[in-house]
Amino acid sequence: MSARHRVLIIEDEVLVGIVLEDMLDMLGHSVAANCATIGEASVAIDAGGFDLAIVDVHIAGDPVFPLADRLNAMDIPLIFATGSSTDSLPERFHAATVLEKPYAFNAVEAALKQFAPA
Repeated sequence: MSARHRVLIIEDEVLVGIVLEDMLDMLGHSVAANCATIGEASVAIDAGGFDLAIVDVHIAGDPVFPLADRLNAMDIPLIFATGSSTDSLPERFHAATVLEKPYAFNAVEAALKQFAPA
């Protein structure tokens, strides 16, 4: 089994977030929080308790890059999730790990294996 992570999920589609939670559980990881809004995510980031974040690129149509910048400043690895082109990522995130939606179990597993827990 690979290293276990405490994962912050930032995903505005509730059912997609639940499916991701289930996948993480099956892979032996725990979910620190599953946030559907920028406000919820900001509170969860302030609270901490996670070592990795999976972040939808847009939450309710708003880009999440300010949240991603905060995570970077905290040295929290992040995985972007998107159902559209990765070309929409700002240049500072071009090297980031990206999961395409809809999520494939093997893709989630491979993305998580890239990061050792803090």
